[in-house]
Amino acid sequence: MTAHFNHPTIASSNPAEMARFYRELLKVEEAPSWGSYVNVQIADGVLLQFAAPPIDFPPRHYAYLLDHAHFDWAYTQITASGREHWADPQRTRAGEINHEHGGRGVYLLDPSGHYLELITQPYL
Repeated sequence: MTAHFNHPTIASSNPAEMARFYRELLKVEEAPSWGSYVNVQIADGVLLQFAAPPIDFPPRHYAYLLDHAHFDWAYTQITASGREHWADPQRTRAGEINHEHGGRGVYLLDPSGHYLELITQPYL
């Protein structure tokens, strides 16, 4: 059997706000939630589970592959909201996008401080 990625649990100080942010940015529908999890389902059945951790958590990196039209829409939302963003993960190229790997990419922080990357071309 081939292994398929199913879900991560993403630590958040406000799971409902995080789910709303991801639903809007990734243009996906609500998913059933349970217990302390607020869920969002993206393509291929992958479930993003947002939950408040019992301890402080370090920021993580999450990358999402978007088609060009969705990237254009998301980037418009990012800039219209005044959200800080960068062309590089080191955050040295503020207010820019990159054109690496034959596509486009941008980095930003989500509401809980995780490093979010939107790309139009996979690395491999």
